[in-house]
Amino acid sequence: MIISANEVKTRGVSVFAQMLEKFDELTINVRGKNKYVVMDIERYKDLRALELDSLYEKAMTDIKDGNYKVMSAEEHLKELMYELQNSSN
Repeated sequence: MIISANEVKTRGVSVFAQMLEKFDELTINVRGKNKYVVMDIERYKDLRALELDSLYEKAMTDIKDGNYKVMSAEEHLKELMYELQNSSN
């Protein structure tokens, strides 16, 4: 369900509780563009858990396939600094 930012401004956050009884999530439209999503915290936790599970599976696949580096914390920090300094170029 899509609601406008103006409707949220007019009706306040109470509109979320009322609409989330009928819909799993709400999209807030700001100046004609969908910008935010509002959902019940339990739904958010479920989606976040799925995301973390997916990242864990990817990490395990990378390890199995040898797609990782072994380095000290100092080496890792140097690599991060190098990446940060060269990412804006």
